Amino acid sequence: MQINEELIHRFYSAFQKLDYKSMQDCYAADIIFNDPVFGILEGERARAMWEMLCKTAKNFTLTYSDILLLDEQYATCNWTATYTFSKTGRNVVNKIKAHMKLQDGKIAEHTDQFNFRKWCRQALGLPGILFGWSNWLQNKVRRQARANLEKFIMKSGV
Repeated sequence: MQINEELIHRFYSAFQKLDYKSMQDCYAADIIFNDPVFGILEGERARAMWEMLCKTAKNFTLTYSDILLLDEQYATCNWTATYTFSKTGRNVVNKIKAHMKLQDGKIAEHTDQFNFRKWCRQALGLPGILFGWSNWLQNKVRRQARANLEKFIMKSGV
């Protein structure tokens, strides 16, 4: 179980340094990632997402805590990302709960949960305040995030 805790420390320590290559190394080849903004991403798309986020991060800081090993395979932890949202220039403090499945010394599944409505208010301002509760806005944000990821993949040849 200590190996799993070390893996989580390695992942988030790398994220603190925006070291996407070390983050990617923590993932299994067939990783499945899920969060409210990107939805489900598998394999190379999940790895490319971290590369894109690390390369485009502005005023970024990260803290993590409360690693909880639930059993031999499952763990959770809390992490907080503070950054400037590039599309609006607004400051965001996003508090996230990560749920991970760990296998063979790698992260096999990774789900991040956070309050999408609160994120919208911070990242988007008035539109987020007015429409952050709606599926329409969440779907629009997800489509834009995925489009940005596809552009990044095409541009960088990931």
